[in-house]
Amino acid sequence: MAIKKNELYSSLWESCDKLRGGMDASQYKDYILTLLFVKYVTDKFKGQKYADINVPAGGSFDDLVALKNNKDIGEKMDKAIAKLAEANNLTGVIDNAKFFDNSKFGNGKDMVDTLTGLVSIFERPEFNFSNNKAGGDDILGDAYEYLMRNFATESGKSKGQFYTPAEVSRILAKVIGLGKVKNRNTTIYDPACGSGSLLIRAADEAPFDIAIYGQEKETTTAGLAKMNLVLHNKASGEIKSGNTFSNPQYLDNGALKRFDFVVANPPFSLKNWTDGLQEFGRFDGYDDRPPEKNGDYAWLLHILKSLKPTGKAAVILPHGVLFRGNAEESLRKNIIDRGYIKGIIGLPANLFYGTGIPACIIVMDKEDAAERQGMGGGIFMIDASHDFVKDGPKNRLRERDIHKIVQTFVNRIEDDPKYARFVPMEEIKVKNGYNL
Repeated sequence: MAIKKNELYSSLWESCDKLRGGMDASQYKDYILTLLFVKYVTDKFKGQKYADINVPAGGSFDDLVALKNNKDIGEKMDKAIAKLAEANNLTGVIDNAKFFDNSKFGNGKDMVDTLTGLVSIFERPEFNFSNNKAGGDDILGDAYEYLMRNFATESGKSKGQFYTPAEVSRILAKVIGLGKVKNRNTTIYDPACGSGSLLIRAADEAPFDIAIYGQEKETTTAGLAKMNLVLHNKASGEIKSGNTFSNPQYLDNGALKRFDFVVANPPFSLKNWTDGLQEFGRFDGYDDRPPEKNGDYAWLLHILKSLKPTGKAAVILPHGVLFRGNAEESLRKNIIDRGYIKGIIGLPANLFYGTGIPACIIVMDKEDAAERQGMGGGIFMIDASHDFVKDGPKNRLRERDIHKIVQTFVNRIEDDPKYARFVPMEEIKVKNGYNL
């Protein structure tokens, strides 16, 4: 029987209500999503011999149910989830949310009642994933993203960075040509992957499974990303936690590993990006360095360094990268002269949960960079900032807006010069002094 999404969503949100008051929204997502994951893998894989996930004795959702009303429920829940983690090499990934925590769940009977109520919600029929063979993965993925979206809205400004709206993710994937890949060894990387939603949407555009690599600074968010991959049938994807600038996790013979595609929505204008910085040649040959108090160009140069010579990337950054002066102007001039920028897509303001400022997608392509270097080259620009619909406190791209952006970019349509046009290098370099 198909699971009804609206019932699933309302029950998930009700489970969040159980936790309100005890902690911030940015924290209770970890607990709800951990339980959602344990319930899903138990229903889907328990008792199967060669499943993606091994559900061991003592480490299933059924074991959590057996703990209801137990005076040591918090401690024993942590042990059961740790068993599931150990059996799947997911220690430090799915067991970061500790249920035995008096500061969050109260003491004695308070903790027993709260956790018992929480487990009970996940026993409801709408959470029965075992019989839902047809569209289970999509429903789970959608439920996961529903929660991420709501948590991002609830968590306020500073905590909304872990979620990229699905519409924007799809644009990034389509404009770099992921739908046309032919090589089954294709790789995709996100150096600031958050909950993994952008990586997953991008990988979904490819006609077959491609190798997924993500890095995320926050350990608990990296855990959510790994769970998100499993829920989307992409369990083989790699997610590593650590600071991309001080501790990049993907190396090849001591140098940064190179990828076919990169997608990213990094934190805007990061102030402390130089903390513990290890360079790995990211800034070699650029005559300047990104400003110490603003990491936008540091992300851009890291992505360029992480691309193969034929690699393509799409990154979301604030509009300031297009026109700011000093070191950033020098770096922008250098990147333009090398022909790395294929296109720029200006997005509406207030699309993202972490910030209301307008942003743009910078599309980079190393493969055809030589063609764009001389005065005969140019950059294709789209101003899509006026096409959106109001959706509560945020703006949202509609299906027609996505279609218009993608078709215009891919086919280089210039019907409306106020919306899109190919801007020659002479205009960019001479008339505008490299201001984009």
